[in-house]
Amino acid sequence: MNKTRAVWLFIAALTLVRFSMLGSTDLEFDEAHYWMWSERLAAGYFSKGPGIAFAIRASTAIFGPTEFGVRFWSPILAVGTSLLLFYFGRRLFNENVGLWAVIAFNVMPIFNVGAFVMTTDALSIFFWTAAMFTFWLAVEKSPRFSFYWPLTGLLIGLGFLSRFTNAFEVVCVLLVLAFAPRLRQEYKRPGLYWLIGIFVLCTIPPILWNAQHAWITLTHLRTRGSLNEDVGFRPLEPLKFFGEHFIFYSPLLFAALVWAVVGSWRRVNQQFKVLFLFWFGLPVFVFYFTLSINHVATPNWDAVSFISLGLLAAHYWHERIQNHGVRIFATAAILLGFVISLFSLDSDLLRSAGFRFWRSDPSDRLRGWKTMTAEVEKIRNDLEAKLGEKLFLIADERHRASEISFYLKDKRVEGPEHPPVYLVESQDLVNQFSFWPRYDQFVDAPARPNQSPDETFTEQKGVNLFVGRSALLVRNYAKGPSHNIRAAFESVEPVGTIELRRFGEHVRYWQVFLCRHYRTLPL
Repeated sequence: MNKTRAVWLFIAALTLVRFSMLGSTDLEFDEAHYWMWSERLAAGYFSKGPGIAFAIRASTAIFGPTEFGVRFWSPILAVGTSLLLFYFGRRLFNENVGLWAVIAFNVMPIFNVGAFVMTTDALSIFFWTAAMFTFWLAVEKSPRFSFYWPLTGLLIGLGFLSRFTNAFEVVCVLLVLAFAPRLRQEYKRPGLYWLIGIFVLCTIPPILWNAQHAWITLTHLRTRGSLNEDVGFRPLEPLKFFGEHFIFYSPLLFAALVWAVVGSWRRVNQQFKVLFLFWFGLPVFVFYFTLSINHVATPNWDAVSFISLGLLAAHYWHERIQNHGVRIFATAAILLGFVISLFSLDSDLLRSAGFRFWRSDPSDRLRGWKTMTAEVEKIRNDLEAKLGEKLFLIADERHRASEISFYLKDKRVEGPEHPPVYLVESQDLVNQFSFWPRYDQFVDAPARPNQSPDETFTEQKGVNLFVGRSALLVRNYAKGPSHNIRAAFESVEPVGTIELRRFGEHVRYWQVFLCRHYRTLPL
């Protein structure tokens, strides 16, 4: 069969399966939080650019606020990335390299799960791959100027608006031009500066948003990288870094990739194609490995580096595929990746067979939020009927507040931009909830009938519209209500416990408290 046709059929079949599964589980809590972003569009957010919010807003505008609506773009972006990989691999080497790169990409657990849930990774990887391809096309036409230069800048910029890691791609471009002698003249030509200029324009929205919000993203990124703590050399952290990569990228596939990258090193200065792919992957990987010397980086943070390195590995092993042992190893690596991906997406297959996890199942993040939220709503309705007053909702953590907000049938948003569920009041800027309307904030007092037009109200003269009202607090069962809750309400009493059990095993507890008559925290 023609390789191009085989790739299209493979991707089409896989995409149909993915679409059929989009509504099979509850949203993971990052998905629920990004959905909340999409309901409150902005030029930037606490930890990311606006790309994910606008993407989800577009899909939910068509399909509604459902699991399918939130996740719609994930399989579509996986299709785009797969096709770009194939056609890029075919252009650099041959159809076989493109084909095997696509297959490996789609059986790696971390990428396969990313084609199901809707996170910033799907957008980031797609735009990274597209920009890498268009930059190659720009280089092919060098020294002539082509529209691929500004297009590459736009694609990198769109990736940056989705995930800030994509800014590294500008560094990759500069390194390729610097290490390829015949391309160094590009530093004197307009194409490169068109690329950088368009990219810089794309960075303006989140930069302006951060300038208006205490540069909170920089603080967050330092925290995520553990750079706000004592920085030091911790030998076990790099080992964890590689260990987690072996698991999340599939052991044999990741081993094959590492072997291929090391084996290709001596050809970096001999073959431009190898140099190109090498420098489009190494900077990101080295950066996050360096961070991991202090504190291990999450395996998905450097996922974009494995696009070019994966193509490099496919080329490396294709040159050796005639070796019988290599063919056996390659087949085993693909099959193992597929099996791990299958069970990652549906661990119930293992549980149905009697397998018991020795620790929490990662797929539990996709289970039980809808049913637990329904119990919260029932408790609220019963108490409101008993007390004769409306209750607002508070949660102790971002992921709980986001999941409850998404799955509430009666969301009862208190005002413009208000979330359906608030976080416990705090003066710390802890996540995006800190920048949305809160139950502890003061607003301008309503104008009096005889109020002078020159009279203004400061925050101290304003009013808190929640004073005197009661709330339900939903929090982790292992902890009681915080000081901020007990000090801000006249009384706090437990009114219910919600447990999620699956296959006879405990998954999570929520405890619900009735908090009577809010009075704001004392100064």
